Amino acid sequence: MNNLRLLLSATLYATMLAALPALAAGPAPPPGVGEAAAQDGDWVSYRDAYRQMIRFDKYGKPKHLIQQHYQVAPKDKSVSMEGVRLTLAGPSTRLNMALDAVGRATFPLLKSAYDDNARLVLNRKAESYTMQPRISIVPRADGIYETADLQAACEQALNYLRYIGRASMQDRKCVGVRFSYAQGTAESPVRFRSADQVQKEIAMVEGSAFPDDAAPLLRTATYRFSEWPEKGQVVTQSAPVAIAPVFD
Repeated sequence: MNNLRLLLSATLYATMLAALPALAAGPAPPPGVGEAAAQDGDWVSYRDAYRQMIRFDKYGKPKHLIQQHYQVAPKDKSVSMEGVRLTLAGPSTRLNMALDAVGRATFPLLKSAYDDNARLVLNRKAESYTMQPRISIVPRADGIYETADLQAACEQALNYLRYIGRASMQDRKCVGVRFSYAQGTAESPVRFRSADQVQKEIAMVEGSAFPDDAAPLLRTATYRFSEWPEKGQVVTQSAPVAIAPVFD
């Protein structure tokens, strides 16, 4: 009997020793994350992103002219967005989050993914990209924007960014709105239409969709409030990739 007890104790002790490296390494990444992603840091916590994104839903002040996405953007203009994918992965969750031309995705607010402590996995080295909430202006289906609405949309965006604690926004003011289009857009599809129905092209230049982004570089037309009559409309002849508030 004593020999049996000694044998069982020795077996249990050996099992515990074998388990120590796994315990020290922490929990395994969710299915789909992969060992390389876990080691290289090519993911962020879904819970952390969820806490950031849910604030927009809970925000009680006017926001009907603005929208929120989750954005992946290069930190340097030399870094490509081609082939970049973002995946929500957890023990019971796997969702490919489609990115638009400026790296934005619709963010799913899923209790199951939150409970799973899921991860947002990037198929690139994370240190080359930013991953963050992004506020933009809601596009209109008819492509016609009253200048007063564009100013109000910019103010809504600024007020929300101040609300969430963006320190850099406390002393900024709204100065315009930027319309972005794909590379290869030659003639500007953005016009200012005055109260007497005279239209004038808003010039296009190469730039990023959002003033604080390094890339991707697009064709952009910036409507600056001070450079045009107070009353009128901005008319777009084709749908922009993104519409961004501009602050100074």
